[in-house]
Amino acid sequence: MQIEPNRAAAEKLVIQLMAIRGGSGNEGDVAAAIVARLKAAGVKASQIAFDTANKRSPRGGDIGNLIVKLPGTKGRTREPRRMLMAHMDTVPLCVGCTPVKSGKLVKPKGHTALGADDRAGCATVLTAVETILKHKLPHPPLTLLFGVQEEIGLFGARFVTLAKLGGPKMAFNWDGGEPWGMAVGATGAYRMTIEITGIASHAGVHPERGISAGVIAAKAIASLEADGWHGLVRKGRYAGTSNVGVIEGGAATNVMMDRMTLRAEARSHTPAFRKRIVDAYQRAFKAAVKSTKNDAGKTGTVTFDVRDEYQSFRLTDSDPAVAVAKAAVASLGLTPKLVVTNGGLDANWINAHGVPCVTLGCGQHDIHTVNETLNLDEYHTACRVALRLATAE
Repeated sequence: MQIEPNRAAAEKLVIQLMAIRGGSGNEGDVAAAIVARLKAAGVKASQIAFDTANKRSPRGGDIGNLIVKLPGTKGRTREPRRMLMAHMDTVPLCVGCTPVKSGKLVKPKGHTALGADDRAGCATVLTAVETILKHKLPHPPLTLLFGVQEEIGLFGARFVTLAKLGGPKMAFNWDGGEPWGMAVGATGAYRMTIEITGIASHAGVHPERGISAGVIAAKAIASLEADGWHGLVRKGRYAGTSNVGVIEGGAATNVMMDRMTLRAEARSHTPAFRKRIVDAYQRAFKAAVKSTKNDAGKTGTVTFDVRDEYQSFRLTDSDPAVAVAKAAVASLGLTPKLVVTNGGLDANWINAHGVPCVTLGCGQHDIHTVNETLNLDEYHTACRVALRLATAE
């Protein structure tokens, strides 16, 4: 008879985890709760470790990735190692949430998000491992990765200490969405920080002597919009997106704005086209600088800091990790749904590190909003899928 996760225990666990405060960079309390559960289930302290991803992250943070390595059971120690993973952090809107069960859903009480993204993922992985240890189920060598700082740039997965993972041959990541949904590909992204320097002057007495950084930015953004390089970007057979999401500048209305900082992004599944979007941004801002002069004929300046945030990936339908995940979902009588997403995932970096990684959902919907819910039927299905993937059954 197939052993299944205890539904009541799994529901209690996920509600407990969602109630813990732990935004990006402050995952310590979440990690402590997970470690306590692991030890209570029989995991040895020597099998539990933290890496130093937080020390390499530009955001710092109170703790690194939580990594657990379990040997295979008797007769299965030489099987390929599998990794099960989820991220511990939430977006700021979730911090301080009170999860409340309402029928087949869990909802946030009050004006917060829920944090099912991704405490439900953590609970899914933890439930699978607790079930294995409680019932002494046979399993191959396993690595559990509870990541940090996913929401602010995938920094946990990016800076994970690979040597601590034990050499997994495939990985399964739990994040938002339906449990039969499988992300086998994701876009890549560049992040841009654009610094504009103009010339300050009194806006009432001598505005003609100044150069407004705001005017330069407005011209550049208008040009990008008009030429089809902002928002949804389609050029021939290539597609991507871009957005200027943050604009900061100015301190007083009576001073011509001499400095402005903008933060923008460019995404595409095609690396070369992603670079073309960045090039278009640079051309537009440089042209705006050149065309904006004061009465003495002077111009401002612009500098770009372009960071490769994460690389795109696409696993083939025949990749062993995809085939195994499809089989696990199908074993429950469900139809696997393979998707390629325009968002970034920890799987982007895990694949870039050389470990084929499929991302599955665990019932989170309307994430990052006050309408976020966790569908408990779908969450329980995710726990069942995770158990099959962990036991390689």
